[in-house]
Parts: sequence; C-alpha cells; structure tokens
Amino acid sequence: MNTKQLARYRSLLEEKRDELLEGFEAARSRTSDSDEEDKDYIDYAVSSYTKEFLFSLSDLERQQLIRVEDALKSIDAGTYGACNECGEEIEPKRLQAVPWAAFCLSCQELADRGLLRTQTSSEEEE
Repeated sequence: MNTKQLARYRSLLEEKRDELLEGFEAARSRTSDSDEEDKDYIDYAVSSYTKEFLFSLSDLERQQLIRVEDALKSIDAGTYGACNECGEEIEPKRLQAVPWAAFCLSCQELADRGLLRTQTSSEEEE
C-alpha cells in the first residue's frame, strides 16, 4: 500500500474516531440532562430505559472506537491492510467501506460464525 493510500485511510479513520467521540459526548450529556426532568415514576421509567439504551449505544461505539484506534496503530506499525488472522491483504473495497476492518472477507465470515481460533470482537460494517 502506498503512502497516499495510507494517508487517505488515516484520514477516514481519524474522521470516524472524531465522530464516535462526539457521539459519546452527546449521549453522555443527554443522560445527565434527563436527570433533571424526572418528575414521577412514569418519567423515571422512561428516563431509565433511555439511559440504558444510550449506554448500550455507547458500548457499541466504544468497541468500534477501539477497532478504529487499533487500525490507526497498525498504520503507524506498517501492518495496516493485512488480515489479523491469515495475514493476507484485505481487499481495498472492504477497507474503503470499513477502514477499521481487521480481517479479510473470508476470515470475517469465519469470525462471524465463531470459527476463528483468535477470537476478537466481530466487526460491524456500519
């Protein structure tokens, strides 16, 4: 992979990292704002559900942020674009769609079925 391609992927990853961090901060501020609005048990129940939902979103975002950070580290280490399982090159179309992809398509399919010997969190193509 040439320097120009790596710079493009780095830019995509940094944009995604910033987006995730902004989303996390927004979710955190929404949960703190809703505390003041609780008036009765129905409002409390709705607020609790909303907080739970936002925390689950932030957990998914946190997992994705870890994958993005790992991809940025692999650019620095010179290993970006290689599958973490088989070592083969990850397809450029896959990296364009999911720049934080850690596996080639074949290995990702195995990971999704739980068949990889090195189990890492499965990637979501969002």
